[in-house]
Amino acid sequence: MDKPSIKPTNPSFSSGPCAKRPGWSAAALASPTLGRSHRSSIGKARLKEAIDKTRAILGVPDTHLIGIVPASDTGAVEMAMWNFLGARPVTVAAWESFGLDWVKDAVDELGLEPNVLKAGYGELPDLGSVDPAHDVVFTWNGTTSGVRVPNADWISDDREGLTICDATSAAFAQDLPWEKLDVVTYSWQKVLGGEAQHGVLIIGPKAIERAASYKPSWPLPKIFRIRKGEGVNEGIFRGETINTPSMLAVEDYIDALDWSEGLGGLEALKARADKNLSVLEAWAAERDWIDFLAPKKIRSNTSVCLKITDPRVAGLPADDQQAFIKALVKTLADEEAAYDISGYRAAPPGLRIWCGATVESGDIEILTQWLDWAFAQHADKL
Repeated sequence: MDKPSIKPTNPSFSSGPCAKRPGWSAAALASPTLGRSHRSSIGKARLKEAIDKTRAILGVPDTHLIGIVPASDTGAVEMAMWNFLGARPVTVAAWESFGLDWVKDAVDELGLEPNVLKAGYGELPDLGSVDPAHDVVFTWNGTTSGVRVPNADWISDDREGLTICDATSAAFAQDLPWEKLDVVTYSWQKVLGGEAQHGVLIIGPKAIERAASYKPSWPLPKIFRIRKGEGVNEGIFRGETINTPSMLAVEDYIDALDWSEGLGGLEALKARADKNLSVLEAWAAERDWIDFLAPKKIRSNTSVCLKITDPRVAGLPADDQQAFIKALVKTLADEEAAYDISGYRAAPPGLRIWCGATVESGDIEILTQWLDWAFAQHADKL
């Protein structure tokens, strides 16, 4: 097979931090906020602007509060768990690496005895079995498994417990039913390609009430504290962050939000991710050496995970499959055709290609040619 003659304009297909928006330049981040205190009037105004633009593009109801918090999506999820869990029984659903981390936190750190719903990579557990009297912690889109929740029909409108949703690789690419979700977290380093470090925490009326009526029995570090006095620390949700944020990262987020608004908002962002996935689906349908880890009904349109089905590779021990993947991925990186497309380290051997809104479908099309070529180079040596 001949080596492809063209390369992707942007070969960055990492699942986090993800590709910057098309046309991005550091010059776009020049702002009077840089070098200024985040507590200055201009600093607080920009933080509030980031929150307001988030609300507008995601369609977050006025009943929900939006805060910028430390430590990326992980910090936002753990902030929610540390503040809200313990008031009633809890179910934790896990079908990929980070879901398993939330199980570990609930058991080993908070000392809870959750009902754990597990499924393997590429699958979903029986979410219909979630008790509406329980709080539930779950991932909307499994970044490490390429599996997403197809809908929220399983969440009762009359639930007593809170729904705590890790939506980090779903926000801005998939619909999130706000009336069903009491806590939503994400990091802007994913679908919008923002700089890492900061998380976003969105809480609805039921979670706001929980914060006012319930005080956990465990100690809370300063950067986790949502409660102030007998209610929510509302300053967090006006841009008065708990700790010092990177104003450069905030400017980068606002830049991505402005770009999103210019495209047409959430519908345009979803359409871009869907188109990227469709390019991979059309390509894989005509190949006998590769397939998706997840079936179509629950397949992610952002973190797309693939497995090699060619018997020359699939029949190898797992370690040898990983070695094959590593060599294939290195070849693509050396050719500057694709960076960072190995599957997650704890996932089954395979590839993971980011298809979020900042990726151009034309680059995905070119990537498929390089995937065919790189696979042939290595498989022919087996």
